[in-house]
Amino acid sequence: MKTIYILWLRQLKRYFRSKSRIIGSLGQPILFLVALGFGFGPIYAKAGGGNYIQFLTPGIIAMSTLFTATFMGIELIWDKEFGFLKETMVAPVSRIKIMLGRTLGGATVAVLQGLIVFVLSLIIGFRPVNWLMAPLAMVFLALIAIIFTALGTAIASKMEDMHGFQLIVNFLIMPLFFLSGAIFPLNGVASGIKYVVMINPLTYGVDGLRAALTNVGTGVGILGDLGILLGVAIVLVAIGGYLFSKVEI
Repeated sequence: MKTIYILWLRQLKRYFRSKSRIIGSLGQPILFLVALGFGFGPIYAKAGGGNYIQFLTPGIIAMSTLFTATFMGIELIWDKEFGFLKETMVAPVSRIKIMLGRTLGGATVAVLQGLIVFVLSLIIGFRPVNWLMAPLAMVFLALIAIIFTALGTAIASKMEDMHGFQLIVNFLIMPLFFLSGAIFPLNGVASGIKYVVMINPLTYGVDGLRAALTNVGTGVGILGDLGILLGVAIVLVAIGGYLFSKVEI
């Protein structure tokens, strides 16, 4: 447990030391909230969808968490290149514990990033329907973070180049984001796209987060969303742990 705690704390220290990184990572979520929220808001309202800011905000919070979590894998490649990973791996500690510490640290950073976007969304005009559901929203946020931090770790474990990692991650993450219901409702999508939506774990994260914050959910329901995310988190952490254990130093 001590090893997991130390690695978790190290990830947090890295996050808080880089103020430019924190500010820079907020640019895209704010742009989406302002440009899409106010730009498409009147159209969405005329179509009978209601307040678009209320619909959009949970998706943007999930987006911020998703990108931050997945790109934590870059730090693994960075540590490979500069030798820190070798120092960690030669210690008499299980590699699974090292992976768990890094994953939990990265997930915590991603959740903090999502919370910052949530606070900014309150300034823009978003209002949770029931504050008592906020702890459940945090659970969904944490599961999204764990899933995609583990995914980023799994990909980074098999790569040596940061640029290649960014290309592969963008190739995977952008479709997952746009086909999760974060920006537009998924009702009535084409059958081919519907199957992609159904196997996309972010779909259930966005749906659960939206249900917790705005009391508007679709699909399998909030308990179904929670169960699916828990299952995916366990599988991806296991896969990430296995691939990390095979890293050569």
